[in-house]
Amino acid sequence: MFTPHTQADREAMLQTIGIDRIEDLFNDVPAEHRFPELNLPPALTELEVFTELKDIAWANDSARELISFLGAGAYNHYTPAVVDAILRRGEFYTAYTPYQPEISQGTLQAIFEYQSMVAGLTGMDVSNASHYDGATAVAEAVNMAYHNFRGKRPKVVLSPAVHPQYRATVRTYTHDSEIILTGDEGEVDLSTGPEALIPLIDETTGLVVVAYPDFFGRIYDFTDFAQAVHDAGALLAISVNPMALGLLKPPGDFGADIVTGEGQSLGIPLSYGGPYLGLFATKQKYVRKMAGRLAGETVDNRGQRAYVLTLTAREQHIRRERATSNICTNQGLLALAATVYMSLLGKQGLRQVSELCYHKAHYAAERISGINGYDLWSQQPFFNEFVIRCPRPAQQVFDHLLEHNVLAGYTLGKDYPGLEDHLLIAVTEMNSQEDIEWLVAALEEVSNG
Repeated sequence: MFTPHTQADREAMLQTIGIDRIEDLFNDVPAEHRFPELNLPPALTELEVFTELKDIAWANDSARELISFLGAGAYNHYTPAVVDAILRRGEFYTAYTPYQPEISQGTLQAIFEYQSMVAGLTGMDVSNASHYDGATAVAEAVNMAYHNFRGKRPKVVLSPAVHPQYRATVRTYTHDSEIILTGDEGEVDLSTGPEALIPLIDETTGLVVVAYPDFFGRIYDFTDFAQAVHDAGALLAISVNPMALGLLKPPGDFGADIVTGEGQSLGIPLSYGGPYLGLFATKQKYVRKMAGRLAGETVDNRGQRAYVLTLTAREQHIRRERATSNICTNQGLLALAATVYMSLLGKQGLRQVSELCYHKAHYAAERISGINGYDLWSQQPFFNEFVIRCPRPAQQVFDHLLEHNVLAGYTLGKDYPGLEDHLLIAVTEMNSQEDIEWLVAALEEVSNG
């Protein structure tokens, strides 16, 4: 660790606060716990640390070394070089929450542009900036719906086809609260569509949460489903893969009340699981219950365009008891990455990437389902992910393909008992035809072995 303070600096600071030694800062800690003996390795030089970390990093495989068909919420997309070039500019790289927001016009404009693009992409009225990831965005949607009904509709119907980790995060958020979760623990058949959730909706239901595409890659038209949810007096939240919205009908057109999503696909690298970006958009009438912050555009006293924080309903800015969320970041750097990516591609570019994902995935599904012993689990339309039923346990198939430098997909048995021989395969624009043929050949080897 580099410490810039000289001995003279330290003495001056100690004198200012009225103590003689750094150790005196810890007088309130019980003596027996103050300075424990730590079993630490010997100190290393910067060069030695760099070498050791490099050796550790080389032990990891990534999508650069392996052919990846692994998705399940994190996707191997191409990120144009300009995204990283802009993020590394000093004024963006170190920017955090604007505590004096009107001074931070550049940060506020970036947030405003991000919100505008997310609202346009999802077909919703407003978007915030922002949440940690897709999981916390869903959990905040649950909180928002609960407070919208002032606790009078505590029931939340969760589709089992929503990402398992998102549902686990919702349970963490709502543990020991009055919110009642149902729908995702065996109440409905996984092979059915969202209509199977309708019988679970009653007068105590505040929110129904579905995914688009769902965790298995399936695409449904939620128009009639949304009407059924609204007829029961509940709200509808749709968790999306934003890349799919370059091609598919936006959830706002279905009548969704809240749209959440994982923004990793939008110019953010895989990074071994994070940091990522939680998308959150809603209708104008629910904006006062929305967590996070909202940047707005106005004019200053000289008539020039200016940006302000219009809404900051969280504990960082207001009293804790009035806050709608305790997430204390706007994920500014990641939101900026998504903004640069979307602005660079534009509508046509995003559609082109979405179409590549769609067509390559369907080519792969056709080739794989033609192999003896493999077949598609569902005939429902899908975007860039699909489930294959394997002739052996999926983990065995995955391990075999890893020996061929292929990340074959996500083994579903770990989250869905009964699907131990099912593999969730994702295809993006990064997968060439040669990659797909290599995958097919390796799967044939498993089938014939």
